[in-house]
Amino acid sequence: MTFVQLMETGWNTVGLAPWVVFLPIAGLLANLMFGKYLGERGAGVLASLASGLAFGVSILMALNLASYPEPQVLKLAQWISVGSFNAGWDFRVDTLSVTMMLVVSGVGTLIHIFAIGYMHSDVRLNGDPGRYSRFFVFFNLFIAAMMVLVTANNYLMLFVGWEGVGLCSYLLIGFWFEKGKDGIGNALAAKKAFITNRIGDFGLLLAIFLLFWNFGSLDFDAVFQKAHEVAKVMPGVIQAITLLMLLGVAGKSAQLPLFVWLPDAMAGPTPVSALIHAATMVTAGVYLIARSAGLYVLDVSAQLVVTWVGALTALFAATIALGQNDIKKVLAYSTISQLGYMVAAVGMGAFVAGMFHLVTHAFFKALLFLAAGSVILGMERRALEAGSHHGETHTDGHAIDPQDMRNMGGLRSRMPLTFWVFLAGALALAGVAPLAGFFSKDEILAYALVHQPAVLVVLALTALLTAFYVARQVSLVFLGNPRSLEAHTAVESKPVLTIPLVILALLSIFGGLVNLPGIHFLETWLEHSVQAAEKGEFILGVVLVSLMLALSGLLLGWWVYGRRPVSSAASADPLQAVLGRLFVAVQNKWWVDEFYDWLIIKPFQRLSHFFAKAVDEMVIDGVVNGLGYAAIFAASLIRFLHGGLARSYALMMVVGVTIILAYLILR
Repeated sequence: MTFVQLMETGWNTVGLAPWVVFLPIAGLLANLMFGKYLGERGAGVLASLASGLAFGVSILMALNLASYPEPQVLKLAQWISVGSFNAGWDFRVDTLSVTMMLVVSGVGTLIHIFAIGYMHSDVRLNGDPGRYSRFFVFFNLFIAAMMVLVTANNYLMLFVGWEGVGLCSYLLIGFWFEKGKDGIGNALAAKKAFITNRIGDFGLLLAIFLLFWNFGSLDFDAVFQKAHEVAKVMPGVIQAITLLMLLGVAGKSAQLPLFVWLPDAMAGPTPVSALIHAATMVTAGVYLIARSAGLYVLDVSAQLVVTWVGALTALFAATIALGQNDIKKVLAYSTISQLGYMVAAVGMGAFVAGMFHLVTHAFFKALLFLAAGSVILGMERRALEAGSHHGETHTDGHAIDPQDMRNMGGLRSRMPLTFWVFLAGALALAGVAPLAGFFSKDEILAYALVHQPAVLVVLALTALLTAFYVARQVSLVFLGNPRSLEAHTAVESKPVLTIPLVILALLSIFGGLVNLPGIHFLETWLEHSVQAAEKGEFILGVVLVSLMLALSGLLLGWWVYGRRPVSSAASADPLQAVLGRLFVAVQNKWWVDEFYDWLIIKPFQRLSHFFAKAVDEMVIDGVVNGLGYAAIFAASLIRFLHGGLARSYALMMVVGVTIILAYLILR
């Protein structure tokens, strides 16, 4: 019997669902035990194979769902059973979860393959080749944790995966924990990500508690079936749950006000940035809202809050991206902005449009980050050949930041393949037709026109700024003349790095076909699992305006940066002459980090110092030390009585007997 015949006769692949988690775990365990014996190539190939096999399993489940699209649940094990409450370790296989599985494992595998070549250089530049296999242990763990999150059939299992990706981000952002500013910069970036996410996770945890108390279950189907009844009796409960979930989304998907950790996450190796931004952690929040559509559609005010948080985040982050000089930080703020698009979409009820943009964004943002990694390796080639480490002075007496775009320029001729794939990703991000980003962004704008015209204005302005900073980045990195010796001597990356880039470029170009207007394959696919799935609309006016904004932004960017390329690394940014002090503000990220430092961190530190002195040292230490001193004093008295001299003991006995006799006589 052929595979097609198996599908037609109803071969059910739901039993394969646990393998999307087990395979990456098997890969990390194998690398953990045997990685140092396998060598670099063996460790990288093993990890990539584990992720690739998970992708294969995801494809099989997708093919099965194409014939039998109804959601299915595999009850693997009973996890928690207390009274009438039961939470199983159950895998949910439906079109929404399988879509996420395909993105996580598919894009994740390409990033794994790229990392094989990238980390070969990175571990040497950082002076510790022995960490190579450890990196892939963490990488496989990241895939496994995200798979737990997207395959969960209840909120408790989802929360396990939610916390798992948070742990992995901490491990990978701080992979070179002893590097960075003052030798602790990367460690501080990892800690910042971890703590910021704990704030959001606290909100999600409270939402789960409310679900448990008011629904008596955490299973998705049970919650959504009872949601209308609870909303009629206690509408405030639904509002509280959805807004607390939004707090969790703001942490994981880097939305206002908890977005500050994501730009600092660039401290991790570039493949980490690609995996976090494209395939795993930051997409979790968008997925959570799409999965919880049955709750959000019951509270209009919560939807409105979600929509505006996303829209304002999109615009705010886009303004900051205008003034960044680090090639990865431009992309980081771009991710925050595009996540704002997705959150605004699912907030408006455009769940399919939001998921569509999540998928296309995974393609072109993974491409952009990995292409940026290729550029960085090209800039670091001289240091690698000279045997230098990051931060060391080169043999010709100078050292530059290989990620600073002001030190680049002219790389179009030095790295032509990287240039063309980066350009494909950049145009997709800008929303140029007919690339993938155009179609997904257009659906969100069309839905906003019908349901939230004010949001449309914010998102349209964001689209214009996006196209502008895309043109700025391409111009500074690839056009003009090289502005450093590193840029002048850069060479194209090896095939292990460029092959994943070419595949991602093709996906960025043709990925919009998955939900092409008039066909709407993704829409039809997701309507079996996303409640209240809307029908996408093709509005010619929106299409024309969207395309005009993208082309206008690109033209303005070329006019400022491409027409007269920056001549040297020391030259002033051309945009500064136009924006003046406003450019200084966006370059300093609107001083949000400094504001948080003044408002929260410094007062917290002062409070902790006060408690350390007043409570810890004076009270707790005082009591403990006082007991110690009392013991010493009592011991000194006893020591006086026990001097070890027989005549002293005899004297004390005589004195004691005399006192006792005197007491008896007097009594």
